[in-house]
Amino acid sequence: MNDLGSAAGVSVAELMASSGVPFGTSGVRGLAAAMTDKLCHAYATAFLQYLRQIGEFSTGDRVALAGDLRTSTPRILAACTTAVRDCGGQIVFCGLTPTPALAFHAMGSGIPSIMVTGSHIPADRNGIKFYRPHGEVLKSDEAGIVGQRVVIDPARFGNDDSLLAPVALPEVTPVEDEYIARYVRHFGADALAGLTIGVYQHTAVGRDVLVRAIEALGATAVPFGRETVFVPVDTEAIREEDIALAAHWAAENKVDAIISTDGDSDRPLVADASGTWLRGDIVGLLCARAVGADVAVTPVSSNTVLELSGAVPKVVRTRIGSPYVIRAMMDAAEADPAARVCGYEANGGFLLGSAVDDMAPLPTRDALLPIIAVLMNAKHRPLAEVVAELPPRFTFSDRVADFPQDHSAALIAFLSHGPEDEQLARIARLFGEIAGFPTGIDTTDGYRMTFADGAILHFRPSGNAPELRCYSEAETEAKARDLNARALAHVLADVVPEAVAFRAAHR
Repeated sequence: MNDLGSAAGVSVAELMASSGVPFGTSGVRGLAAAMTDKLCHAYATAFLQYLRQIGEFSTGDRVALAGDLRTSTPRILAACTTAVRDCGGQIVFCGLTPTPALAFHAMGSGIPSIMVTGSHIPADRNGIKFYRPHGEVLKSDEAGIVGQRVVIDPARFGNDDSLLAPVALPEVTPVEDEYIARYVRHFGADALAGLTIGVYQHTAVGRDVLVRAIEALGATAVPFGRETVFVPVDTEAIREEDIALAAHWAAENKVDAIISTDGDSDRPLVADASGTWLRGDIVGLLCARAVGADVAVTPVSSNTVLELSGAVPKVVRTRIGSPYVIRAMMDAAEADPAARVCGYEANGGFLLGSAVDDMAPLPTRDALLPIIAVLMNAKHRPLAEVVAELPPRFTFSDRVADFPQDHSAALIAFLSHGPEDEQLARIARLFGEIAGFPTGIDTTDGYRMTFADGAILHFRPSGNAPELRCYSEAETEAKARDLNARALAHVLADVVPEAVAFRAAHR
Protein backbone atom coordinates (compact mmCIF):
# COMPACT_ATOMS: atom_id res chain seq x y z
CA MET A 1 0.00 0.00 0.00
CA ASN A 2 3.00 2.33 -0.14
CA ASP A 3 1.68 3.79 -3.42
CA LEU A 4 -1.10 5.53 -1.47
CA GLY A 5 1.18 8.51 -1.10
CA SER A 6 1.73 8.97 -4.84
CA ALA A 7 0.22 11.96 -6.63
CA ALA A 8 -2.17 9.76 -8.59
CA GLY A 9 -3.26 7.81 -5.53
CA VAL A 10 -4.80 4.38 -5.72
CA SER A 11 -8.31 3.13 -6.41
CA VAL A 12 -10.41 1.10 -4.01
CA ALA A 13 -10.53 -1.65 -6.62
CA GLU A 14 -6.73 -1.83 -6.57
CA LEU A 15 -6.70 -1.86 -2.76
CA MET A 16 -9.15 -4.74 -2.71
CA ALA A 17 -6.89 -6.75 -4.98
CA SER A 18 -3.68 -5.98 -3.10
CA SER A 19 -4.97 -6.27 0.48
CA GLY A 20 -7.36 -9.20 0.23
CA VAL A 21 -9.93 -7.14 2.16
CA PRO A 22 -13.00 -6.67 -0.04
CA PHE A 23 -15.18 -3.58 -0.09
CA GLY A 24 -18.79 -4.58 -0.75
CA THR A 25 -22.24 -3.06 -0.49
CA SER A 26 -22.49 -3.81 3.23
CA GLY A 27 -19.01 -2.40 3.89
CA VAL A 28 -15.64 -3.97 4.61
CA ARG A 29 -14.73 -7.21 6.35
CA GLY A 30 -11.49 -9.09 6.70
CA LEU A 31 -8.75 -10.30 9.01
CA ALA A 32 -8.02 -7.60 11.56
CA ALA A 33 -4.30 -7.89 10.78
CA ALA A 34 -5.02 -7.19 7.10
CA MET A 35 -7.21 -4.20 7.98
CA THR A 36 -4.25 -1.91 8.59
CA ASP A 37 -4.68 1.68 9.71
CA LYS A 38 -3.71 2.87 6.24
CA LEU A 39 -6.22 0.58 4.52
CA CYS A 40 -9.08 1.56 6.86
CA HIS A 41 -8.18 5.24 6.39
CA ALA A 42 -8.28 4.74 2.63
CA TYR A 43 -11.67 3.01 2.64
CA ALA A 44 -13.23 5.65 4.92
CA THR A 45 -11.77 8.36 2.70
CA ALA A 46 -13.23 6.74 -0.41
CA PHE A 47 -16.66 6.59 1.23
CA LEU A 48 -16.59 10.29 2.13
CA GLN A 49 -15.23 11.28 -1.28
CA TYR A 50 -18.18 9.48 -2.86
CA LEU A 51 -20.62 11.25 -0.56
CA ARG A 52 -19.01 14.57 -1.50
CA GLN A 53 -19.55 13.77 -5.18
CA ILE A 54 -23.25 13.05 -4.72
CA GLY A 55 -23.79 16.10 -2.49
CA GLU A 56 -24.17 14.33 0.86
CA PHE A 57 -20.95 15.49 2.53
CA SER A 58 -19.07 18.79 2.61
CA THR A 59 -16.18 20.25 4.57
CA GLY A 60 -17.35 20.99 8.09
CA ASP A 61 -20.12 18.37 8.07
CA ARG A 62 -20.55 15.95 10.97
CA VAL A 63 -19.98 12.19 10.67
CA ALA A 64 -21.19 9.84 13.42
CA LEU A 65 -18.82 7.06 14.47
CA ALA A 66 -19.15 4.06 16.78
CA GLY A 67 -17.77 0.56 17.32
CA ASP A 68 -18.23 -2.85 18.92
CA LEU A 69 -16.27 -4.66 21.66
CA ARG A 70 -13.57 -6.39 19.59
CA THR A 71 -9.98 -5.79 20.63
CA SER A 72 -9.11 -4.42 17.18
CA THR A 73 -12.00 -1.93 17.14
CA PRO A 74 -10.29 1.00 18.98
CA ARG A 75 -7.41 0.97 16.50
CA ILE A 76 -9.75 0.99 13.50
CA LEU A 77 -11.87 3.72 15.11
CA ALA A 78 -8.73 5.84 15.32
CA ALA A 79 -7.95 5.27 11.64
CA CYS A 80 -11.51 6.19 10.61
CA THR A 81 -11.45 9.26 12.86
CA THR A 82 -8.26 10.44 11.16
CA ALA A 83 -9.83 9.90 7.73
CA VAL A 84 -12.93 11.92 8.61
CA ARG A 85 -10.80 14.79 9.90
CA ASP A 86 -8.50 14.65 6.88
CA CYS A 87 -11.59 14.95 4.67
CA GLY A 88 -12.68 18.06 6.57
CA GLY A 89 -15.41 16.41 8.63
CA GLN A 90 -16.26 16.67 12.30
CA ILE A 91 -16.56 13.51 14.40
CA VAL A 92 -19.66 12.77 16.46
CA PHE A 93 -18.31 9.89 18.53
CA CYS A 94 -21.15 7.71 19.78
CA GLY A 95 -18.94 5.31 21.70
CA LEU A 96 -19.24 1.54 21.78
CA THR A 97 -22.91 1.12 20.98
CA PRO A 98 -25.31 -0.98 18.86
CA THR A 99 -25.26 -0.43 15.12
CA PRO A 100 -29.00 0.38 15.00
CA ALA A 101 -28.59 2.96 17.82
CA LEU A 102 -25.86 4.68 15.79
CA ALA A 103 -27.93 4.48 12.60
CA PHE A 104 -31.08 5.78 14.31
CA HIS A 105 -29.21 8.80 15.64
CA ALA A 106 -27.37 9.50 12.39
CA MET A 107 -30.41 9.11 10.15
CA GLY A 108 -32.45 11.28 12.49
CA SER A 109 -29.73 13.93 12.30
CA GLY A 110 -29.30 13.56 8.53
CA ILE A 111 -25.56 12.85 8.76
CA PRO A 112 -23.37 10.00 7.47
CA SER A 113 -22.15 7.36 9.90
CA ILE A 114 -19.44 4.73 10.19
CA MET A 115 -19.68 1.63 12.40
CA VAL A 116 -16.57 -0.41 13.17
CA THR A 117 -17.75 -3.98 13.68
CA GLY A 118 -17.24 -7.50 12.45
CA SER A 119 -20.76 -8.43 13.54
CA HIS A 120 -20.83 -12.21 14.13
CA ILE A 121 -17.56 -13.26 12.49
CA PRO A 122 -14.60 -14.63 14.53
CA ALA A 123 -12.59 -12.42 16.88
CA ASP A 124 -9.53 -12.30 14.62
CA ARG A 125 -11.60 -10.43 12.01
CA ASN A 126 -13.32 -7.07 11.93
CA GLY A 127 -15.20 -4.80 9.58
CA ILE A 128 -16.57 -1.33 8.83
CA LYS A 129 -20.16 -0.49 7.90
CA PHE A 130 -20.92 2.75 6.06
CA TYR A 131 -24.21 4.65 6.13
CA ARG A 132 -25.39 7.50 3.96
CA PRO A 133 -27.28 10.29 5.79
CA HIS A 134 -30.66 8.65 5.30
CA GLY A 135 -29.92 4.96 5.01
CA GLU A 136 -27.55 2.14 4.21
CA VAL A 137 -25.18 2.13 1.28
CA LEU A 138 -27.04 0.31 -1.49
CA LYS A 139 -25.87 -1.78 -4.41
CA SER A 140 -26.26 1.24 -6.67
CA ASP A 141 -23.62 3.08 -4.57
CA GLU A 142 -21.00 0.35 -4.74
CA ALA A 143 -19.44 1.21 -8.10
CA GLY A 144 -19.11 4.86 -7.11
CA ILE A 145 -17.19 3.97 -3.95
CA VAL A 146 -15.03 1.23 -5.45
CA GLY A 147 -14.06 3.58 -8.30
CA GLN A 148 -12.71 6.28 -5.98
CA ARG A 149 -9.02 7.11 -5.99
CA VAL A 150 -7.50 8.18 -2.69
CA VAL A 151 -4.26 9.96 -1.85
CA ILE A 152 -2.91 9.73 1.70
CA ASP A 153 0.20 11.34 3.15
CA PRO A 154 2.65 8.43 3.60
CA ALA A 155 4.43 10.33 6.37
CA ARG A 156 1.39 9.74 8.58
CA PHE A 157 2.02 5.96 8.65
CA GLY A 158 4.87 3.70 9.69
CA ASN A 159 6.41 0.84 7.72
CA ASP A 160 3.71 -1.48 9.07
CA ASP A 161 1.00 0.91 7.78
CA SER A 162 0.00 1.91 11.32
CA LEU A 163 -0.68 5.50 12.39
CA LEU A 164 2.43 7.13 13.80
CA ALA A 165 0.65 9.70 15.99
CA PRO A 166 -1.90 8.86 18.69
CA VAL A 167 -5.50 9.83 17.94
CA ALA A 168 -7.74 11.38 20.58
CA LEU A 169 -11.42 10.60 20.14
CA PRO A 170 -13.94 13.27 21.14
CA GLU A 171 -16.14 12.95 24.21
CA VAL A 172 -18.91 10.41 23.69
CA THR A 173 -22.24 11.69 22.40
CA PRO A 174 -24.76 9.29 23.99
CA VAL A 175 -27.31 7.82 21.60
CA GLU A 176 -28.74 4.90 23.56
CA ASP A 177 -31.36 6.89 25.50
CA GLU A 178 -33.11 8.07 22.34
CA TYR A 179 -32.90 4.56 20.87
CA ILE A 180 -34.61 3.02 23.91
CA ALA A 181 -37.12 5.89 24.16
CA ARG A 182 -38.28 5.09 20.61
CA TYR A 183 -39.72 1.79 21.85
CA VAL A 184 -40.99 3.01 25.21
CA ARG A 185 -43.01 5.70 23.41
CA HIS A 186 -44.50 3.16 21.03
CA PHE A 187 -45.15 0.19 23.31
CA GLY A 188 -45.63 1.92 26.68
CA ALA A 189 -43.69 1.77 29.94
CA ASP A 190 -45.68 -1.25 31.16
CA ALA A 191 -45.59 -3.19 27.87
CA LEU A 192 -43.58 -6.05 29.39
CA ALA A 193 -44.76 -5.70 32.99
CA GLY A 194 -44.88 -9.00 34.86
CA LEU A 195 -42.30 -10.74 32.65
CA THR A 196 -38.94 -12.03 33.81
CA ILE A 197 -36.46 -12.02 30.94
CA GLY A 198 -33.02 -13.61 30.89
CA VAL A 199 -30.42 -11.55 29.04
CA TYR A 200 -27.49 -13.51 27.56
CA GLN A 201 -24.90 -10.73 27.43
CA HIS A 202 -21.65 -12.39 26.17
CA THR A 203 -19.70 -9.65 24.31
CA ALA A 204 -22.60 -8.03 22.47
CA VAL A 205 -22.04 -4.28 22.33
CA GLY A 206 -25.72 -3.78 23.21
CA ARG A 207 -25.73 -6.12 26.20
CA ASP A 208 -26.47 -3.35 28.70
CA VAL A 209 -28.90 -1.65 26.30
CA LEU A 210 -31.00 -4.83 26.31
CA VAL A 211 -31.22 -4.79 30.10
CA ARG A 212 -32.09 -1.10 30.18
CA ALA A 213 -34.67 -1.42 27.41
CA ILE A 214 -36.70 -4.29 28.82
CA GLU A 215 -36.59 -2.77 32.31
CA ALA A 216 -37.83 0.54 30.83
CA LEU A 217 -40.75 -1.47 29.40
CA GLY A 218 -41.60 -2.92 32.81
CA ALA A 219 -39.92 -6.35 32.73
CA THR A 220 -37.47 -7.82 35.23
CA ALA A 221 -34.09 -8.52 33.68
CA VAL A 222 -31.84 -11.41 34.74
CA PRO A 223 -28.41 -10.90 33.08
CA PHE A 224 -26.00 -13.79 32.64
CA GLY A 225 -23.15 -15.00 30.45
CA ARG A 226 -21.19 -11.73 30.38
CA GLU A 227 -17.75 -12.29 28.84
CA THR A 228 -14.55 -10.32 28.36
CA VAL A 229 -13.08 -12.38 25.49
CA PHE A 230 -15.04 -11.83 22.26
CA VAL A 231 -17.70 -14.46 21.52
CA PRO A 232 -18.73 -14.77 17.83
CA VAL A 233 -22.46 -15.35 18.27
CA ASP A 234 -24.08 -15.96 14.89
CA THR A 235 -27.87 -15.77 14.94
CA GLU A 236 -28.07 -17.78 11.71
CA ALA A 237 -25.82 -20.60 12.86
CA ILE A 238 -26.28 -20.80 16.62
CA ARG A 239 -23.36 -22.50 18.34
CA GLU A 240 -23.94 -25.72 20.25
CA GLU A 241 -22.50 -23.98 23.30
CA ASP A 242 -25.20 -21.31 23.13
CA ILE A 243 -27.92 -23.93 22.74
CA ALA A 244 -26.67 -25.71 25.86
CA LEU A 245 -26.22 -22.47 27.81
CA ALA A 246 -29.76 -21.28 27.10
CA ALA A 247 -31.23 -24.60 28.22
CA HIS A 248 -29.10 -24.50 31.39
CA TRP A 249 -30.05 -20.93 32.27
CA ALA A 250 -33.73 -21.62 31.65
CA ALA A 251 -33.58 -24.60 33.99
CA GLU A 252 -31.73 -22.62 36.67
CA ASN A 253 -33.89 -19.47 36.44
CA LYS A 254 -37.64 -19.05 36.18
CA VAL A 255 -37.81 -16.89 33.06
CA ASP A 256 -40.48 -16.23 30.46
CA ALA A 257 -37.86 -15.90 27.72
CA ILE A 258 -34.15 -15.37 27.09
CA ILE A 259 -32.87 -12.68 24.75
CA SER A 260 -29.53 -11.78 23.18
CA THR A 261 -27.99 -10.32 20.02
CA ASP A 262 -24.96 -10.77 17.81
CA GLY A 263 -21.77 -8.75 18.33
CA ASP A 264 -22.98 -5.37 17.04
CA SER A 265 -26.53 -5.94 18.33
CA ASP A 266 -28.43 -5.55 15.07
CA ARG A 267 -29.60 -9.18 14.94
CA PRO A 268 -31.80 -10.66 17.69
CA LEU A 269 -31.84 -13.95 19.51
CA VAL A 270 -34.97 -14.97 21.43
CA ALA A 271 -35.51 -18.22 23.33
CA ASP A 272 -38.72 -19.45 24.94
CA ALA A 273 -39.09 -20.33 28.62
CA SER A 274 -37.35 -23.69 28.09
CA GLY A 275 -34.30 -22.04 26.52
CA THR A 276 -35.12 -23.15 22.96
CA TRP A 277 -33.89 -20.50 20.54
CA LEU A 278 -36.40 -19.29 17.96
CA ARG A 279 -35.18 -19.11 14.40
CA GLY A 280 -34.52 -15.58 13.17
CA ASP A 281 -37.07 -15.80 10.38
CA ILE A 282 -39.75 -16.87 12.87
CA VAL A 283 -38.87 -13.85 15.01
CA GLY A 284 -39.15 -11.70 11.88
CA LEU A 285 -42.55 -13.14 10.97
CA LEU A 286 -43.91 -12.51 14.48
CA CYS A 287 -42.62 -8.93 14.37
CA ALA A 288 -44.12 -8.32 10.92
CA ARG A 289 -47.44 -9.50 12.27
CA ALA A 290 -47.08 -7.33 15.37
CA VAL A 291 -46.53 -4.13 13.39
CA GLY A 292 -49.45 -4.93 11.06
CA ALA A 293 -47.33 -5.06 7.93
CA ASP A 294 -49.05 -4.95 4.55
CA VAL A 295 -45.86 -5.92 2.72
CA ALA A 296 -43.00 -8.03 4.09
CA VAL A 297 -39.75 -8.23 2.17
CA THR A 298 -37.40 -11.10 2.99
CA PRO A 299 -34.60 -13.00 1.27
CA VAL A 300 -35.13 -16.30 -0.48
CA SER A 301 -33.41 -18.09 2.42
CA SER A 302 -36.14 -17.24 4.94
CA ASN A 303 -38.66 -19.84 6.07
CA THR A 304 -41.64 -20.31 3.74
CA VAL A 305 -43.91 -20.30 6.80
CA LEU A 306 -44.34 -16.59 6.03
CA GLU A 307 -46.43 -17.41 2.98
CA LEU A 308 -48.08 -20.47 4.52
CA SER A 309 -49.19 -18.58 7.64
CA GLY A 310 -50.88 -15.75 5.76
CA ALA A 311 -49.51 -13.35 8.39
CA VAL A 312 -48.82 -10.64 5.78
CA PRO A 313 -50.94 -9.92 2.68
CA LYS A 314 -47.97 -9.49 0.33
CA VAL A 315 -44.54 -11.16 0.42
CA VAL A 316 -41.57 -10.09 -1.70
CA ARG A 317 -38.49 -12.37 -1.92
CA THR A 318 -35.00 -11.01 -2.65
CA ARG A 319 -31.36 -11.95 -2.70
CA ILE A 320 -29.69 -12.32 0.70
CA GLY A 321 -28.42 -9.09 2.24
CA SER A 322 -29.99 -6.01 3.75
CA PRO A 323 -29.23 -3.78 0.71
CA TYR A 324 -31.48 -5.99 -1.44
CA VAL A 325 -34.20 -6.02 1.21
CA ILE A 326 -34.01 -2.24 1.58
CA ARG A 327 -34.19 -1.67 -2.18
CA ALA A 328 -37.29 -3.86 -2.42
CA MET A 329 -38.85 -2.10 0.59
CA MET A 330 -38.27 1.26 -1.09
CA ASP A 331 -39.91 -0.01 -4.27
CA ALA A 332 -42.90 -1.36 -2.32
CA ALA A 333 -43.34 1.92 -0.42
CA GLU A 334 -43.15 3.90 -3.65
CA ALA A 335 -45.74 1.66 -5.27
CA ASP A 336 -48.14 2.08 -2.32
CA PRO A 337 -47.28 5.03 -0.03
CA ALA A 338 -50.08 4.06 2.38
CA ALA A 339 -48.78 0.54 2.93
CA ARG A 340 -46.94 -0.54 6.06
CA VAL A 341 -43.73 -2.00 4.68
CA CYS A 342 -41.16 -4.00 6.61
CA GLY A 343 -38.38 -6.42 5.93
CA TYR A 344 -36.46 -9.08 7.80
CA GLU A 345 -33.67 -11.54 7.22
CA ALA A 346 -33.13 -15.15 8.23
CA ASN A 347 -30.72 -13.85 10.86
CA GLY A 348 -33.63 -12.06 12.55
CA GLY A 349 -32.53 -8.51 11.75
CA PHE A 350 -35.71 -6.48 11.25
CA LEU A 351 -36.03 -3.41 9.02
CA LEU A 352 -38.92 -0.98 9.33
CA GLY A 353 -39.53 0.64 5.97
CA SER A 354 -42.44 2.91 6.85
CA ALA A 355 -43.84 4.62 9.92
CA VAL A 356 -45.98 2.61 12.32
CA ASP A 357 -48.09 5.07 14.29
CA ASP A 358 -45.55 7.15 16.28
CA MET A 359 -42.59 4.92 15.38
CA ALA A 360 -40.52 6.36 12.54
CA PRO A 361 -38.95 4.12 9.90
CA LEU A 362 -35.57 2.56 10.61
CA PRO A 363 -34.52 0.93 7.31
CA THR A 364 -31.54 -0.96 8.67
CA ARG A 365 -31.20 -4.16 10.69
CA ASP A 366 -32.52 -3.76 14.21
CA ALA A 367 -32.58 -6.28 17.07
CA LEU A 368 -34.58 -4.42 19.69
CA LEU A 369 -37.89 -4.02 17.83
CA PRO A 370 -38.29 -7.74 17.02
CA ILE A 371 -37.21 -8.75 20.53
CA ILE A 372 -39.88 -6.53 22.10
CA ALA A 373 -42.55 -7.58 19.58
CA VAL A 374 -41.94 -11.26 20.31
CA LEU A 375 -41.80 -10.75 24.09
CA MET A 376 -45.20 -9.04 23.94
CA ASN A 377 -46.63 -12.47 23.06
CA ALA A 378 -45.21 -13.93 26.27
CA LYS A 379 -47.44 -11.67 28.38
CA HIS A 380 -50.46 -13.74 27.43
CA ARG A 381 -49.13 -17.28 26.90
CA PRO A 382 -45.87 -19.18 26.55
CA LEU A 383 -43.83 -18.36 23.46
CA ALA A 384 -43.61 -22.07 22.67
CA GLU A 385 -47.40 -22.11 22.17
CA VAL A 386 -47.26 -19.09 19.85
CA VAL A 387 -44.63 -20.77 17.66
CA ALA A 388 -46.46 -24.12 17.74
CA GLU A 389 -49.53 -22.52 16.14
CA LEU A 390 -47.58 -21.66 12.99
CA PRO A 391 -47.60 -24.10 10.05
CA PRO A 392 -45.05 -26.90 10.63
CA ARG A 393 -42.09 -25.60 8.68
CA PHE A 394 -38.67 -25.64 10.28
CA THR A 395 -35.41 -24.21 9.03
CA PHE A 396 -31.86 -24.88 10.03
CA SER A 397 -28.62 -23.37 8.83
CA ASP A 398 -24.98 -24.15 9.29
CA ARG A 399 -21.75 -23.06 7.72
CA VAL A 400 -18.29 -24.27 6.85
CA ALA A 401 -15.79 -21.67 8.03
CA ASP A 402 -12.52 -21.00 6.19
CA PHE A 403 -14.01 -22.49 3.03
CA PRO A 404 -12.00 -21.39 -0.04
CA GLN A 405 -13.97 -18.97 -2.18
CA ASP A 406 -12.82 -20.67 -5.38
CA HIS A 407 -14.35 -23.91 -4.08
CA SER A 408 -17.64 -22.07 -3.47
CA ALA A 409 -17.56 -20.70 -7.01
CA ALA A 410 -16.82 -24.16 -8.40
CA LEU A 411 -19.71 -25.71 -6.47
CA ILE A 412 -22.30 -23.19 -7.69
CA ALA A 413 -21.00 -23.35 -11.26
CA PHE A 414 -21.16 -27.16 -11.21
CA LEU A 415 -24.69 -27.35 -9.82
CA SER A 416 -26.07 -24.70 -12.16
CA HIS A 417 -24.42 -25.95 -15.35
CA GLY A 418 -26.74 -26.74 -18.24
CA PRO A 419 -30.52 -26.49 -18.79
CA GLU A 420 -32.97 -27.12 -15.94
CA ASP A 421 -33.70 -30.76 -16.77
CA GLU A 422 -29.96 -31.49 -16.78
CA GLN A 423 -29.59 -29.74 -13.41
CA LEU A 424 -32.51 -31.67 -11.91
CA ALA A 425 -30.96 -34.93 -13.07
CA ARG A 426 -27.65 -33.93 -11.50
CA ILE A 427 -29.37 -33.02 -8.23
CA ALA A 428 -31.16 -36.37 -8.21
CA ARG A 429 -27.83 -38.15 -8.64
CA LEU A 430 -26.01 -36.09 -6.02
CA PHE A 431 -28.72 -35.61 -3.39
CA GLY A 432 -31.42 -38.16 -4.18
CA GLU A 433 -30.47 -40.52 -1.37
CA ILE A 434 -30.38 -37.62 1.07
CA ALA A 435 -33.39 -35.50 0.07
CA GLY A 436 -35.43 -37.42 -2.48
CA PHE A 437 -36.68 -36.37 -5.92
CA PRO A 438 -35.94 -32.73 -6.89
CA THR A 439 -38.84 -30.65 -8.22
CA GLY A 440 -37.51 -27.09 -8.42
CA ILE A 441 -34.48 -24.83 -8.57
CA ASP A 442 -34.07 -21.21 -7.45
CA THR A 443 -30.86 -19.35 -8.30
CA THR A 444 -31.92 -15.96 -6.92
CA ASP A 445 -28.94 -16.18 -4.57
CA GLY A 446 -26.75 -19.25 -4.44
CA TYR A 447 -28.39 -22.55 -5.34
CA ARG A 448 -31.71 -23.49 -3.73
CA MET A 449 -33.31 -26.89 -4.39
CA THR A 450 -36.87 -27.97 -3.57
CA PHE A 451 -37.73 -31.67 -3.29
CA ALA A 452 -40.95 -33.63 -3.74
CA ASP A 453 -41.82 -33.79 -0.04
CA GLY A 454 -41.37 -30.02 0.33
CA ALA A 455 -37.87 -30.19 1.80
CA ILE A 456 -35.45 -27.46 0.73
CA LEU A 457 -31.65 -27.39 0.47
CA HIS A 458 -29.88 -24.13 -0.26
CA PHE A 459 -26.13 -23.65 -0.71
CA ARG A 460 -24.74 -20.15 -0.73
CA PRO A 461 -21.22 -18.75 -0.45
CA SER A 462 -21.00 -15.91 2.07
CA GLY A 463 -20.67 -12.55 0.41
CA ASN A 464 -18.29 -11.14 3.02
CA ALA A 465 -16.34 -14.06 4.50
CA PRO A 466 -14.68 -17.30 3.31
CA GLU A 467 -17.65 -19.43 4.32
CA LEU A 468 -20.11 -21.78 2.69
CA ARG A 469 -23.60 -21.64 4.19
CA CYS A 470 -26.18 -24.37 3.95
CA TYR A 471 -29.85 -23.66 4.65
CA SER A 472 -32.39 -26.44 4.99
CA GLU A 473 -36.15 -26.51 5.49
CA ALA A 474 -38.48 -29.40 6.31
CA GLU A 475 -41.68 -30.25 8.16
CA THR A 476 -39.86 -31.13 11.40
CA GLU A 477 -36.89 -29.57 13.13
CA ALA A 478 -35.16 -32.94 13.38
CA LYS A 479 -35.44 -33.51 9.65
CA ALA A 480 -34.19 -29.99 8.83
CA ARG A 481 -31.15 -30.53 11.05
CA ASP A 482 -30.45 -34.01 9.73
CA LEU A 483 -30.88 -32.91 6.13
CA ASN A 484 -28.47 -30.03 6.68
CA ALA A 485 -25.80 -32.13 8.37
CA ARG A 486 -25.94 -34.94 5.81
CA ALA A 487 -25.95 -32.55 2.85
CA LEU A 488 -22.99 -30.53 4.13
CA ALA A 489 -20.96 -33.64 4.89
CA HIS A 490 -21.72 -35.04 1.44
CA VAL A 491 -20.84 -31.78 -0.28
CA LEU A 492 -17.49 -31.50 1.49
CA ALA A 493 -16.51 -35.14 0.97
CA ASP A 494 -17.84 -35.81 -2.52
CA VAL A 495 -19.52 -32.94 -4.35
CA VAL A 496 -16.86 -30.24 -3.97
CA PRO A 497 -14.03 -32.45 -5.30
CA GLU A 498 -16.21 -33.35 -8.29
CA ALA A 499 -17.16 -29.70 -8.75
CA VAL A 500 -13.54 -28.51 -8.65
CA ALA A 501 -12.52 -31.15 -11.21
CA PHE A 502 -15.54 -30.26 -13.40
CA ARG A 503 -14.69 -26.58 -13.34
CA ALA A 504 -11.04 -27.23 -14.19
CA ALA A 505 -12.08 -29.36 -17.15
CA HIS A 506 -14.49 -26.72 -18.46
CA ARG A 507 -12.32 -23.61 -18.20
